[in-house]
Amino acid sequence: MPENSPSETSRSRWLLVPMQALVAPLLAMPRVAKRALALLVDSSFCVLTIWLAYCFRLNEWTVLTGVQWLPVFVSLCMALPIFIVMGMYRAIFRYANLAAFITVLKAIAIYGFAFMTIFTALSVPGVPRTVGILQPFLLLIGIGLSRLGIRYWLGDAYQRILHKNMLAKVLIYGAGKAGRQLAAALTNSAELNVVGYLDDDPRLKGGVMGGLPIYDPSDLPVLAETLGVHNVLLALPSASRQRRNEILEHIRKARVNVRTLPDLTALAQGRVAVSDIRELEIEDLLGREAVAPRQELLDKAMRNKVVMVTGAGGSIGGELCRQILRNAPSSLILLDQNEFALYNIDAELRKLAELYEHENLQIVPILCSVRDQDRIEHIIQSWRPQTLYHAAAYKHVPLVEHNAVEGIKNNVMGTLVAARAARKYGVSNFVLISTDKAVRPTNVMGASKRLAEMVLQALAAESATDRLRTNFSMVRFGNVLGSSGSVVPLFRQQIKEGGPVTLTHREITRYFMTISEASQLVIQAGAMGEGGDVFLLDMGEPVRIADLARKMVELSGLSVRDENSPEGDIELSVTGLRPGEKLYEELLIGDNPETTEHPRIMKAREDFLFWPELLKRLNSLNAALDRNDMVAARAILAELVSGYSSTGEVSDLAFTGAETNTAA
Repeated sequence: MPENSPSETSRSRWLLVPMQALVAPLLAMPRVAKRALALLVDSSFCVLTIWLAYCFRLNEWTVLTGVQWLPVFVSLCMALPIFIVMGMYRAIFRYANLAAFITVLKAIAIYGFAFMTIFTALSVPGVPRTVGILQPFLLLIGIGLSRLGIRYWLGDAYQRILHKNMLAKVLIYGAGKAGRQLAAALTNSAELNVVGYLDDDPRLKGGVMGGLPIYDPSDLPVLAETLGVHNVLLALPSASRQRRNEILEHIRKARVNVRTLPDLTALAQGRVAVSDIRELEIEDLLGREAVAPRQELLDKAMRNKVVMVTGAGGSIGGELCRQILRNAPSSLILLDQNEFALYNIDAELRKLAELYEHENLQIVPILCSVRDQDRIEHIIQSWRPQTLYHAAAYKHVPLVEHNAVEGIKNNVMGTLVAARAARKYGVSNFVLISTDKAVRPTNVMGASKRLAEMVLQALAAESATDRLRTNFSMVRFGNVLGSSGSVVPLFRQQIKEGGPVTLTHREITRYFMTISEASQLVIQAGAMGEGGDVFLLDMGEPVRIADLARKMVELSGLSVRDENSPEGDIELSVTGLRPGEKLYEELLIGDNPETTEHPRIMKAREDFLFWPELLKRLNSLNAALDRNDMVAARAILAELVSGYSSTGEVSDLAFTGAETNTAA
């Protein structure tokens, strides 16, 4: 059965509102008043059925006069006492069952016998005998139908009211088109009960729309208490990120759970469904507008070209693939060593290709490790990609710190293999996805990524005079919201579990950017590369992680438990910095950033070793890794990477395990 359209649902709401407005006072009446009302209704039926009996008997509409009023008086004097004695007014009409209807039948049978005895068997002059027969039957029909109608009307209405009262009450922030569609979609929701709107427009405040009142947002803390509202739904898909940030900052004081509509897509389709509601994403708190991508840069990098993405099954690689596919390459080569991740991204991209009607686009999923030189060279030679995005890397700081050998081999040697193969077979553009942790690194992951950058810088300088040279560039940015290992999903899970929310340090800060914006900027930066460029993405202001955690707790309708609020819901627990973790991250090693033609992309010229010298050091590093000598490997890293300083002892778990067993 098709879903009701918003307009149909809105009309049904208009019909339900006056009915509920009538039902609620009836249900709220005292028991004595309800019984008195029932007696009045039954008395009216006695009078009405006497009149109808006369009309049926005389075969015309008539007015009662004289002795004709006698049956009315007798009916009232006989019926009401019998009904009371038989217990007809002890039953709760909205729950009337078969037993209650049998009671009605017995009471009217007793009444009918007495009434027929007087007016049919004995007879009264001026009163037709048939009145004595017709009226009890008419009274049975009238009272029976009234009880059935009350059971259906009041009973169902009571259940609806009871069910609505049991649902989570919500206010919709925004009484515009999106808000109205959302309210209509939630009319028959089994989870949420919309009790009103919040809107900043002074012309709407105090009004009613679709049967729902419109409140001033400044009254939200009071409304949350008086109405029992624990949820606010943001229906502001066109609001700027800064404006949403201001609204969320105000809502935090009310201790309500905030959810939102994602964007204008649902409105473009002409409807908003309950399924469009999602948990509040932390990008809503960044307070910085995303810059629309420059289409000419996107087209330059990929339109009608063969594009390869290594690490395509990862969070960054996967989003790069989605952005690339939207811009219609001729072929998209997906390379990953994780079978499940590769299967998922391949299936998703094929659906997207159908959606965008890219019938001629080739999607090629290839299982391969970037460290397998022969295989990488064979793939690039076979498919001849013109642009290659190298996103294959191990990036989780503590995990790489505890598996340093594998981290360095993958991040450094894998980049070297892919870059040399790209140079050998004429790939036009090679773009490395780098990280802010490569700047003055305190961990193996950051140091390995900086060394990977140096590999590309050296190769770019080495091939500067080549006629068909590969344009090597790298793009450095901070944390990406939604990527694997991100702190945001961890905090959300901890909040759902009742806490505590774990922080490594009270003062730790990080840069954040949405995964789609980061991917678009990577593509545009790569298109501007001239060889050996280190591009830096403008990440905005760094975010204090403790503030981020507090906002997430408060926008979930909970409070933080601390010394100022010992009765709070969620505790923020400090666990200490993890191996290799820094208090804050940087994007630039030197002090010489250059602007580019894109307002969110800067360029740096970082120092590096030229290829002959770097190659010797890389060979020494690789030899140390092959013999699992992490002491020597870290020493070489420290010599090669400017500013690298380890914050602890060697912690490669395979290395320390071998050392422990040897000592034993």
